[in-house]
Amino acid sequence: MLLLEQYSQLCFSCQLIFFGLSNQLVVSFKEENTVAFKHLFLKGYSGVDEDDYSCSIYTQQDAYDSIFYVINQYKQLKNISLGTLGYEHDGSGLKICKQQYKKGAMLPSNDTLNIDISTETECIVLKPQELASKKAELKLNSSFFNLEFYRLIQVEISFKLKGIALQTIHARELPDCYAFQNTITFNNRAHSGKIKIYFDSDTDIQECKDWHILGSVLQKNSQYILVFDGFVILSCLASLILCTRSIVLALRLQKRFVNFFLEKYKRHVCHADRLEFINGWYVLVIISDVMTIIGSILKMEIKAKNLTSYDVCSILLGTSTLFVWVGVIRYLGYFQTYNVLILTMQASLPKVLRFCCCAGMIYLGYTFCGWIVLGPYHEKFEDLNTVAECLFSLVNGDDMFATFAQIQQKSTLVWVFSRLYLYSFISLFIYMILSLFIALITDSYDTIKKYQQSGFPVTDLHEFLKDCGNVSYRKEQASMPSICCCRRRLSDDNLILIN
Repeated sequence: MLLLEQYSQLCFSCQLIFFGLSNQLVVSFKEENTVAFKHLFLKGYSGVDEDDYSCSIYTQQDAYDSIFYVINQYKQLKNISLGTLGYEHDGSGLKICKQQYKKGAMLPSNDTLNIDISTETECIVLKPQELASKKAELKLNSSFFNLEFYRLIQVEISFKLKGIALQTIHARELPDCYAFQNTITFNNRAHSGKIKIYFDSDTDIQECKDWHILGSVLQKNSQYILVFDGFVILSCLASLILCTRSIVLALRLQKRFVNFFLEKYKRHVCHADRLEFINGWYVLVIISDVMTIIGSILKMEIKAKNLTSYDVCSILLGTSTLFVWVGVIRYLGYFQTYNVLILTMQASLPKVLRFCCCAGMIYLGYTFCGWIVLGPYHEKFEDLNTVAECLFSLVNGDDMFATFAQIQQKSTLVWVFSRLYLYSFISLFIYMILSLFIALITDSYDTIKKYQQSGFPVTDLHEFLKDCGNVSYRKEQASMPSICCCRRRLSDDNLILIN
């Protein structure tokens, strides 16, 4: 079975490399098209996004120019684009929607405001075949484009484009067809004199309906990869069956041992000794094989252009690869010198988990506090996810000075609080909590080194296996009732289980 696992691991690694190269082409094609769309449809785009939005405008004329620029670029797409792009055949066209408050009056000079906060949305559609006609000109000159910016909330322009990735042919793969759902949002919700322009492109990989590619090399290459994927599935299926069989036999043996121990010595076997019958590496191999089989089937469907679920397939294959290479560590367990990492992780894991639960409460407290207080004054504290990432970076000593320096000094009270907040967090987590975390692992490592020299604690199961030939095995324990515990020579904190 070990030989089969090594063979399947080698085949699966080769399979993953092929899929990774193919997936890299897909990701690069999506990203490059997104950048190209921004340069095509966003007027004055510099090539670098401003924070979380693409660009911004500050005058009414810039707003009108940017909106009509998108319409004009969409109209001339086939003449200006360098990519293999085309319009959607369903006639959806360019959809422009404006959302605004209902009519009212606002005089900032007199501090007067009279407005209905309920919103209304109005949309028009410009189809590609109508853009050069008089009908399109009437729409462009209509009152729809007379924007009242004090009522305007946002203008959203959405359109769908089709494209074909020809670069996969150079990698001897069949090309993919793409559908790009692009949305340009002019966000004026803040009414601060600055309209943020967001560009979002949702890419959907579709099956090419009709394609004819000359050359037999491309077809043969696809067939060879499909055959190779089939071999990987068969080897993983065989490994799955053998490992499942081993787990089933181990559970049967465990049940026999528990019954024998109860009938013979009138004692219950503890949970720790029961777990020693189950090989955790086999469980890991079973999970990895299941994910590999499902991922390989998806990969074959993608290769045959019947499916386009690249993300699901990559998650399955990537996670199974992680489990496969983690499973290699078990081969080093046969050597005492190289087994220290596994035993240290196994011994320190319960303590580390308990410690992380306590430290996590303090971490969450600092996260919520930083978000509430520093959020309006610091970009790294704008939302909970960003705050958590920022604090985790500080714990690891990353970007400390920048975090201190970027706090805005608009409020002296908040500035002073930020100093107390950051100094206390860094001091507490780096000097105390992180040091204790390392100490737990170091203590487990020292314990393992001591056990390797003087011997590991003997459990009831190990002592039974050692003295199973002796009929008088622990007769003195037969008359002593025990609910559910295992006799140890040391405390449970120093317990090391060897599978």
